[in-house]
Amino acid sequence: MGDKNHAATVSDDLLLKNFFAEVSEVERDNEVLRILSCFKLNPFEYLNLSFDSSIDDVKKQYRKLSLMVHPDKCKHPQSKEAFGALAKAQQLLLDQNERDYLLSQVNSAKEELRAKRKKQLKKDTASKIKSLVEEGKYDKQYEQSEEFKQDLKVKVRELLTEQEWRRRKMQMRISEEEGRLKKDEEEQKEMWKRKREHEEEWEGTREKRVSSWRDFMKGGKKNKKGEIRPPKLKTEDPNKSYVQRPVKRG
Repeated sequence: MGDKNHAATVSDDLLLKNFFAEVSEVERDNEVLRILSCFKLNPFEYLNLSFDSSIDDVKKQYRKLSLMVHPDKCKHPQSKEAFGALAKAQQLLLDQNERDYLLSQVNSAKEELRAKRKKQLKKDTASKIKSLVEEGKYDKQYEQSEEFKQDLKVKVRELLTEQEWRRRKMQMRISEEEGRLKKDEEEQKEMWKRKREHEEEWEGTREKRVSSWRDFMKGGKKNKKGEIRPPKLKTEDPNKSYVQRPVKRG
């Protein structure tokens, strides 16, 4: 009887362990899907961090999430891709230049949202009075709300998308200009190549041309046998006088 109870207990423990393993695997899969659905230009989203997170926050969050989706521990077929996305996100946020750029876009987004809210408050007298009475506390509360955080997230996406589009357009123009310069350079090289080949060909026939000219100078003035010379042109002799013949009239 005791052996049966012990066996039942072991079986229950095994089932419980398997259950937790399954739950853990589901969480890992969900995290992989979350990471892969993130906005590609915002590394804060990949690490699921707020925009005011510190460098230490970035490192801690990366360690936590990377262990969760590590290909050796996560069976999801895209775990490797998610793991790589986390690594890139951490790299960007630890790079001071990249971090400054991202935060500048965040600040621009905040300013746009504040300006929009200011216009709204002018229309809403009650909200305007409350804002003045509480000396800014009303605005601070709003910026700490989930509504503001979501609006900020969306606005940052818009700004980052605009900047990326401008960057790509600029890169496209640079590539087109580089292509044009390369084409001009190749055409110039081809022109000089043809000119050099022509000069080499001309120089190669120099002896033949000189020889032909010498032969012409030696025997060019002698008539060949059977050749008819053209008549010589008569020149006027100023020493001779000419008498006009009388014209007969009918």
